[in-house]
Order: sequence, then C-alpha cells, then structure tokens
Amino acid sequence: MLAGLFKTILYILVFYYVFTFLARLLAPFLIKKAAETIKKKAEQQFGNQQPKNGVKEGETIIDKAPRKGQQSKDSAGEYVDFEEID
Repeated sequence: MLAGLFKTILYILVFYYVFTFLARLLAPFLIKKAAETIKKKAEQQFGNQQPKNGVKEGETIIDKAPRKGQQSKDSAGEYVDFEEID
C-alpha cells in the first residue's frame, strides 16, 4: 500500500515537471500565434474601413473654428439658490 502511494506521488511529480518544461518551451510560440491571430482579426475589422469625405491616407485636415453665433455654455440654465428645510 505504501509503495502504491509513493508510485502515485512520483507519477504526479513527473507529470508536473514534464508539463512545466513543455509549457516553457511552447508558451512563447503559442503567445506569438495568438497575437498574430488577434492582429489579423483587428485588421479585418478596421482595415477595410474607407476614410470619410474622400480623405486620402496621410492627408491632414484642420477643422474650422466654431461659429460666433452659437450659444455659450452660460445660457444652458440659471443658478437657483435654495434653502434647506428641517
């Protein structure tokens, strides 16, 4: 019975060390593959979008200053003082 327990513990330790050794060898490869897959998916999703308003790649657009006729933030409302009632 005691020999069976030692045999089981030995198998568990061997499996653990073999698994950690293989994980250290294969982890960089698996992470690199996962990063490439994510990059391809992102390029498919966002790479196919065409620029708006006929803007070419590398062209710089400068927006105009806001118009003076627009309402200011001050006209959004009026401050009302209040009193707390006990």
